[in-house]
Amino acid sequence: MEADEDTADIKSTLKNQDLSFLQSNVAVLLSEYGWYLVFLCIGIYVVLQHLLKKRPRQEQSGTSGDPDPVSVVRRQEAMEAARKKMQEELDAKAALFLEKQRELDEEKSKQKIDKWESMKEGKSFKGNSKISQNSDEASSSTVLKPKSDKKTLRNDGYSPLSGGAGGSCAWRPGRRGPSAGG
Repeated sequence: MEADEDTADIKSTLKNQDLSFLQSNVAVLLSEYGWYLVFLCIGIYVVLQHLLKKRPRQEQSGTSGDPDPVSVVRRQEAMEAARKKMQEELDAKAALFLEKQRELDEEKSKQKIDKWESMKEGKSFKGNSKISQNSDEASSSTVLKPKSDKKTLRNDGYSPLSGGAGGSCAWRPGRRGPSAGG
């Protein structure tokens, strides 16, 4: 019985209350979190607008229902024709490449044959471009030159610091790291 009386009291108090407490709570919420709520509403609005703009694009790109069978057949025929054209171009390029390779192989084999024949005849193996020298000319070219002293070398324009005019050595700076010691 007391439970029935308690529920009756709660119902009567709820019926008698006005909405003033609700107004005060809303006023407190707005005063504390008003700017956050404004920015949240603006953000939701922007996101919804973005999504609504995106939706028609998706519907246009994916046409409603099945595409027209005639257009699908045309598109496939066009793709097949383009593939066939590209394959023909590739075959033509491959044929030209093979022809060039054959010509190069034939030229190399001719050079090898010429080289072999010139070696049989006792000529230079570098081909017919060089004429064989007489033994007198060959012996005169092998005569040793006398060594000259260092003064004449320096007078000939040689400078060890210039890096040029003969000599393979050049000055290079040392390593930049710490010295390796023990």
